[in-house]
Amino acid sequence: MTVQALADRVGLSASPCLRRIRQMEASGIISAYSALVDQESVGLPVSVFISIKLERQRAAELDRFAQAIAAWPEVMECYLMTGQRDFLLRVVCADLSTYETFLREKLTQVEGVGSIESSFALGQVKYSRVLPL
Repeated sequence: MTVQALADRVGLSASPCLRRIRQMEASGIISAYSALVDQESVGLPVSVFISIKLERQRAAELDRFAQAIAAWPEVMECYLMTGQRDFLLRVVCADLSTYETFLREKLTQVEGVGSIESSFALGQVKYSRVLPL
């Protein structure tokens, strides 16, 4: 969307609109810009939600796990959780065989992982990157 189109939509002229955008970027309210790529169109139709329980929940173990998965492109999202599991991951892959390779060669190799539970998404009901402001 152009600055002019946004300005028209919010009832400002382009110059004050651009100034507000720059202020939001500088303050961190707008943290990045991105394009949404359809995962099926690029050959990654499988989404797997993985619950991880570590053997111990000490800071060093939590950090070690977070550092390990940070470098893996298959991991789209990772959350530190409360409750029965320590981490929840969303992983994308081409098929079950690819997921098995990811599981065997990466996830199970991280020191301190106590258990892994995988759930495969059958379909996406809703996906949004828009905050309810």
